[in-house]
Amino acid sequence: MAWKELKQQSFADALQASNRFIEEFDEIHDLLNWSCLERLFCDIHNRTKGERAWPPLMMFKALLLQSWHNLSDPALEKALARDLLFRRFVGVGLDQGVPDHSTIWRFRNLLEKNGLLDAAMTEINAQLAEQSLIIKQGEISIIDASVIEAKNARPRKNAEGKNTQDPEAGYSVKQSSDGKRKTTYGFKAHTNVDEDGFVKEAMLTAGNVHDSIPFESILTGHEREVYADSAYKSAQHSRLLKQKKVKECITHRAYRNRPLNEDQEKQNRYFSSIRSRVEHVFGIMKLHYGLGKARYQRALIFNDVDRFL
Repeated sequence: MAWKELKQQSFADALQASNRFIEEFDEIHDLLNWSCLERLFCDIHNRTKGERAWPPLMMFKALLLQSWHNLSDPALEKALARDLLFRRFVGVGLDQGVPDHSTIWRFRNLLEKNGLLDAAMTEINAQLAEQSLIIKQGEISIIDASVIEAKNARPRKNAEGKNTQDPEAGYSVKQSSDGKRKTTYGFKAHTNVDEDGFVKEAMLTAGNVHDSIPFESILTGHEREVYADSAYKSAQHSRLLKQKKVKECITHRAYRNRPLNEDQEKQNRYFSSIRSRVEHVFGIMKLHYGLGKARYQRALIFNDVDRFL
C-alpha cells in the first residue's frame, strides 16, 4: 500500500497564501524539522499493493491539531474539510479530499501499536533542545499525577444489561485539607515536565494506581534534580535517586509526634514553588485541551496518545 500524493499548490492555494489569518500556525510549524519525523513513519503503509493511504506525517499533524482544538474524530474530519488554517498546517490543497474519521481512528491505533509515539516525543524534544527551547544541561524533572475522569464514569447498564463503565479505568480517592474524600472513576496521567512546562515523559494508568508506582518509568535518565510531592517520598525512591546521582527534591512529610523542623519547612516552600509548574500544565491541558475527561472508552492506548499530544 503506497501513500497518497499531496498535490502541488494550486492557483486557489496561491490566492489565499498571504492571508495572515491562516498563517497562525506557521511559526509553530517552522520550529520542527518535519523530515526527521517523517523518517520515523516511513514503514507505515509502505506496501505497494492496495489503496493508497494518507501520508503518515500529514496524519500525525492532523492529530496535533485535534489535540490542540479538543476535537472528536468526526469534528476533525469536518475541520480539515472546511478550515483553511488546518489544511495549510497539514499540507492538503484546497482541491483535495481529507481523511475520514475512521481513518483518523485507525491511524491513532497504528501509532501506538508500532511504538512510534515515544520515538516521536524523543525526536521533538531533541529538536527543541537544539534550539535552546529545552535546556538539557542542569535539567530538572517535576513529577506529578492528575486524575482524568473516564468517559463513562457512572455504573450504568446498557440494553443488554452490561456495565457501560470503562473496564480499564479505576477508582481514585483524594482527601482534601478539610478531610472530605473525593472519589473519581477514571485514569491517572503520570507526567514529567521541565521547569518551562515541556512534557518530557508521560504514562497513563488506571485511576487506582498510586501516584508513586510509575516514578522510575517516567524519569528521563538525564535529570540532575527531581521535584515531587510527599506522595513520592520513600526510602526506595531515595536509594534510586542516590544511585543515579540525582538530587532529591521531594517534599518532606510530617509524621505523628515528629513534626517538620524549620529547615524542612523552608525546603518544602522552595520545592512547592518549583512544583507549581506541573500544576499549571495540568490546568492548561484540562481547561483548553479537554483532558478533564477521557475521550475514548476501553482504550488506554488511545488516551496515552491523546495525553502525549
